[in-house]
Amino acid sequence: MSAAAAPAAAGPDGVVAHKGLITVSIMLATIMQVLDTTIANVALPNMQGSLGAAQDQITWVLTSYIVAAAIMTPVTGWLSDRMGLRELFIASAAGFVVASMACGFATSLNEMIVFRLFQGLCGAALVPLSQTVLLNINTREQHGSAMAIWGAGIMVGPIVGPTLGGWLTETFNWRWVFFVNLPIGMLALAGMILFLPKTPKRRRGFDFFGFAMLSLFIGALQMFLDRGEQVDWFASPECWIELGLAVSGLWAFVLHITGREGAFIDPKIFTDRNLVMALVMIFVVGMILLAGLALLPPMLQNILGYPVVTTGLVLAPRGVGTMISMIVVGRLIGKVDTRLLIFTGLMLTALSLYQMSGFSIMMNSTPIIVSGVVQGLGLGLVFVPLSTLAFATLAPQFRPDAASLFSLLRNIGSSVGISIVSVELAHNIVINRAELVGGLNPFNPNFTSAVGAMGLDQTTTLALLNQQVQAQAAMIAYVDDFKLMMIITLCAVPLLLFMRRPGASAGATGHAPAME
Repeated sequence: MSAAAAPAAAGPDGVVAHKGLITVSIMLATIMQVLDTTIANVALPNMQGSLGAAQDQITWVLTSYIVAAAIMTPVTGWLSDRMGLRELFIASAAGFVVASMACGFATSLNEMIVFRLFQGLCGAALVPLSQTVLLNINTREQHGSAMAIWGAGIMVGPIVGPTLGGWLTETFNWRWVFFVNLPIGMLALAGMILFLPKTPKRRRGFDFFGFAMLSLFIGALQMFLDRGEQVDWFASPECWIELGLAVSGLWAFVLHITGREGAFIDPKIFTDRNLVMALVMIFVVGMILLAGLALLPPMLQNILGYPVVTTGLVLAPRGVGTMISMIVVGRLIGKVDTRLLIFTGLMLTALSLYQMSGFSIMMNSTPIIVSGVVQGLGLGLVFVPLSTLAFATLAPQFRPDAASLFSLLRNIGSSVGISIVSVELAHNIVINRAELVGGLNPFNPNFTSAVGAMGLDQTTTLALLNQQVQAQAAMIAYVDDFKLMMIITLCAVPLLLFMRRPGASAGATGHAPAME
């Protein structure tokens, strides 16, 4: 998109009209979409009974949304050029609200899957478009503060989602998990229709083969990651087929775009070193953010016996830590080397995971809250500076495509992270249980004395011991997962050496085009 778009969004002094209202509107749309990545998870058991679905079928409610959103995310840049950024944003938000209402009224599993597919297709553009708009309506000097606002919605949404979903399901029913999008979406739409400036359209050919190959890669990979645990991974021909399709699609896509004019994604975008490193790091951040959120609720509910609402309250300080770091980092960007902020955030995140590796079944909520606040602070310090640094040296015309890739890699990282920790958890529980059971025999004096102290009949004693062994085996497995996530976090630190701080030219005075 050309710089000629500036007059459409900015006045003669370069100040964007109604910038605050634009920001509120697009962030409401972003939060609405991000919430839906986790809010429906806790409602699945209730949906299963209402829709008459089997255990392995109800997961398609999540899978259909994730796959549709992942496939449509990379095409956001092309659509925004063809339709206009404003028009695409409004159409996507409106479609998302309509799809949400349809999901709430669904009467069968097939209807729900179709409506969730439509919801994913419409919601895919909301996050990258919101990031692009915030970058466009703010000067380079204000990008740090803008990304702090954007990052707050992206980071806090998944944390609040399970809590809000659990409360809505218990207080009303599972349908309100989708109906809640109506008031949020209507406010967002009203603000965008009234205040979001128009942008010029740019005719840009569509690379059907490139899109098809990238979609094949993303769709097959997401199916592989989401279905793997249910079908026993590589013991199933389905997983081999999905992995083969994913590898083939990626290989064909890379060969197709290399040195080709008019490719679906311009390969010149990958010559920006900061963007490439940021894409790798946001992949890691995605793994840590949602993998941790996937582990903690079942651990708190199944091992420590916390109710759903209490689980949400215990996890809430994580979001508070994120909000605090967002506020602080917005003021520090531009004054402190961005790479130093990211390094501090990674180290705080690693520290929180180290604290989590000390969890036990005898603990109270204090270690969970403390480690959650530390991790929230760390992830906030990583996410905002990384979002800013990724676009600091990038040509403005590449922003829509780059924002799409940024969101795509974050989502794929989340899927990969959840799959890795889930596989490791199930595998380690079996191993830990076998090792613990091996010590429970009449020749172990500690075992015989513990059994004698219980003073119960044999059946009750064995049932209690089995329960304790299972809980201990599971907690050790969770701790092992937290250690693995800590190692992954530390492995991302050396990537900072390859990133460069924007030069004086990148931060030159003057206002960037408001809608480029």
